[in-house]
Amino acid sequence: MSTSQQADPLIGRLVDGRYRVRARIARGGMATVYVATDLRLERRIALKVMHGHLSDDTVFQSRFIQEARAAARLADPHVVNVFDQGQDGDMAYMVMEYLPGITLRELMREQRRLTIPQTITIMDAILSGLAAAHRAGIVHRDVKPENVLLAEDGRIKIGDFGLARATTANTATGAQLLGTIAYLAPELVTRGTADARSDIYALGIMLYEMLTGEQPYKGEQPMQIAFQHATDSVPRPSVKNPGVPEPLDELVLWATEKNPDDRPLDARQMLDRLREIEHELGIAPQVARTVSTSIIRDEQGKGASGDLTQVLPAALTGPTAAVDDTDNATRLRAVTKKRTARGAWLVGLVLLLTALAGGAGWWFGSGPGSQVAVPELAGRTFAEAQQLLAERSLLAEEVPTYSLDVQPGLVVETDPGPGGRLDKDAAVRVMVSQGPQPVQLESLAGRGAADARGIAEASQITVAEDVPEFSDEVSADTVIAATAAPRAGGDAVDCSAGCSILQGDTLTLVVSVGSVPDVAGLSESDATGALNDRDLSVNPDSNFVFDDDVPEGRVLGIAERDGGGAWRPGDTVQLIVSQGPELFEVPDVVGGTLAEARQTLEAAGFTISYSPFWNAIVDALTRVTDTSPKPGDMAPAGATIALTITSTF
Repeated sequence: MSTSQQADPLIGRLVDGRYRVRARIARGGMATVYVATDLRLERRIALKVMHGHLSDDTVFQSRFIQEARAAARLADPHVVNVFDQGQDGDMAYMVMEYLPGITLRELMREQRRLTIPQTITIMDAILSGLAAAHRAGIVHRDVKPENVLLAEDGRIKIGDFGLARATTANTATGAQLLGTIAYLAPELVTRGTADARSDIYALGIMLYEMLTGEQPYKGEQPMQIAFQHATDSVPRPSVKNPGVPEPLDELVLWATEKNPDDRPLDARQMLDRLREIEHELGIAPQVARTVSTSIIRDEQGKGASGDLTQVLPAALTGPTAAVDDTDNATRLRAVTKKRTARGAWLVGLVLLLTALAGGAGWWFGSGPGSQVAVPELAGRTFAEAQQLLAERSLLAEEVPTYSLDVQPGLVVETDPGPGGRLDKDAAVRVMVSQGPQPVQLESLAGRGAADARGIAEASQITVAEDVPEFSDEVSADTVIAATAAPRAGGDAVDCSAGCSILQGDTLTLVVSVGSVPDVAGLSESDATGALNDRDLSVNPDSNFVFDDDVPEGRVLGIAERDGGGAWRPGDTVQLIVSQGPELFEVPDVVGGTLAEARQTLEAAGFTISYSPFWNAIVDALTRVTDTSPKPGDMAPAGATIALTITSTF
């Protein structure tokens, strides 16, 4: 016996004339738990004694009594039983069932992350216990792994209803808010109110911790964690543990919704969903076996030394030399009990063997042992699947099904799946791939690009990156054309006016980005800027042409696209720039007659002007002495050449 055990004045004391204290097994901030013997009923019990310095505090006394009453109201195999509560002088005590085993916290500390069957088994039991509490109108308010007890015999129970309150009295403020911060619901942080849905939130956090091996929120200070509860969303457990099935992911997210209205109404509703998941996953709750230790946890999950509470050896939980209440009558009863037990053991052994023989006959005759398991058939041909099932006395029922991932003619899956057990000669539905499912797409040309993409994606058609194209006829963000590339290869299919393709094919949309900017009449620099703004490059070598109407240096337009077709962003265009009108050399007609000058200049494309007086003079007597422009000057076609004429008489 340790020094601390010997120093405890309650060791060996008879409490209330009935409970002989044997050893201390746990100590917390509010009470100490002892293992004791109920002399009246001759059974081992756990005695929870409130600390003496709190005995004068009416608030703690009422909480202590409240725990006893709350737990005593619950008759459920998954809730730690409370047998009695009383007062011995200034000592308040509570009598509970003695449950050798470990806490869920210690199991998680040992394993870190629990298996899916372990998690489901423990959650099923906890929810069953809490469902009874919620049904009785009791909110636990302190759900955490330290308060879940895993007994050596496989029982799983939730205890410590020290913070429990009726659902009608759901307000807690200040010092009353004593729930462990890591499992605190957002409404307790922000409003200080709690109901059955607050227990559900704590269960969701605990489920996350069992699946991932860690809590979702961490921080150096409690307020940091509380702030995360109030503002952040719990992530999917599969982010930390990819092995977590999606239904359990969704259950965690449902239970930990920020708004209580979005969570399960109570533990019963969450338990119903868990059992649906158990059916979906094919996992039934198993008896949870624990390591061979004995422990009763306290409010803090700590022992007297501050470490995790360790179970005292059996020598310390039974009578000691210091405290011996065994008299002769007790010894006689013990001897008689041993003899009776020996005879009962022999009878029990015979009955057990008989039951085993009968059970074996039932198991292999008409029970589960007579059934056969469905083998793994995915990826095989139907003929191969049929043969494998026939070898197990099962029938194959072919069910055609479309699949994007499995080649035509191969098995996609079976119903029941691999491992499912059926009676002999039962049928197994074998889903055989027919390849991707055909899809009839409606006309896409003229639709908005987002609308066209939505239609394709809803039919499981892959949509490639859009091909942008300039168009004067089709408005921006509207489909000009659509083509589909078969997933299996081959020629593309035009889907502009609708088409028949397969799921998994890739659709490419040609989408209008509007018209090419009109740059006619702009300077080269302004035209270049306008085109660059629409993601069109400009060839620095412009095409210069003569134009009688557009001034020199002004843009006439852009050249045709190399190879034809519509312009696309990123293309390079060439500007057509005016050089003004084309110029021609003025012929030399000086010294000739008026008629000769007219003939020569008009043949060169010019017109002439002169004084009408010379029309009355005989042409042979006229001489051209000068022109304007001068002979050899350059002038545009059609320009007027003024003649200076004199007479030769």
